[in-house]
Order: sequence, then C-alpha cells, then structure tokens
Amino acid sequence: MRKWTHPQDFAALVAGGYAVLSPLWTTTTSRATTTMVVLGVITAALAVVSLMRPDRMVPEGLMALMGVLFIIAPWVMGFSTIRPMAWTSWIVGIVTLAVGAWDVQLTRTAHHGGGMAASH
Repeated sequence: MRKWTHPQDFAALVAGGYAVLSPLWTTTTSRATTTMVVLGVITAALAVVSLMRPDRMVPEGLMALMGVLFIIAPWVMGFSTIRPMAWTSWIVGIVTLAVGAWDVQLTRTAHHGGGMAASH
C-alpha cells in the first residue's frame, strides 16, 4: 500500500484537528476543552499513523471507536448543556465514526479478495 493515499484517513486527520482547535472559537468549559483536545489529538495521531504506515494499519475499528467516544463525550463528561461544544463533539464524532466504518469496510474487502468469498 502506498503512503498518504487514503482519503478516509485525511478526513479523520481533519476531524481530529478541528476537535483540537475548536475550543478557540467555540463556547466551552475546561472539562469540554480537555475532552476535545485529548480525543482530537488521539484521532489525529491515529490518522497520521495510518497515513504514514498503511501496511501497519491502525487496529480495525479503532477510528470508529474514537467516533463513538466523541458522540458520548458530552453526556459522559458533563458538557451536553454547553450546546456549541456538544454539537461540535457530536458532528466530529459522526464524521469520525463514518470514516472508521469506511476504513473497516475497505480493510475487510481487501482481506477477502475484493469482497468475493472463496468457494470451497
């Protein structure tokens, strides 16, 4: 696999970067800021690793898990009432979850010979 050629990983990198920077322009609290920065850095780092080393893929489903964490973070971390940051987390989560699901589908298709099951 060639480096820097997976559009889904670029989308995850942008989503993670947006999450990290979002407290600069979004109404927030310290807990929401910390949550978004930590989840964003981890998401962006996973995307960079996947872009740089496509032969050593990030474990299947890990990016989708990051999306789920973004989606539940406002309730778990107590900032669901801070609507601007909660919506940012939910949107980034949906994007990251979709990217993760896309990546899982591509990985499974590649491992199963282009989606065609071998007959025995």
